[in-house]
Amino acid sequence: MSTSTTAIVAGPDEGGIGDALEAEGVDVVRINGVVSRPALEEAGIVDADLYVLTDVGQATTIPIVCDLNDEIRTVTYARDTVPEFVRGQLDLAIDPQLMDVAIVAEELVG
Repeated sequence: MSTSTTAIVAGPDEGGIGDALEAEGVDVVRINGVVSRPALEEAGIVDADLYVLTDVGQATTIPIVCDLNDEIRTVTYARDTVPEFVRGQLDLAIDPQLMDVAIVAEELVG
């Protein structure tokens, strides 16, 4: 009856959020390097449930993601502060140093 959750994890994943989400049963697609609209589309962003950005230097992808999928939850999992211009479109900003990755993944799925 329940459908699986799909997450796009974009950016380097030193914090292990992708693995933690997989441990919660999430289908994870990773994008490394520059995150572009074509890369997001190829990764399946239109049908994804969750977008996790680990590099706030690529925060311009958040409005693109919201434009492509208005039902998606957007999350940054990074130490750096999120730029002001994307805060209104961001559902959650988490500092990996402040919250254990397993707890974050559990909360994002639950």
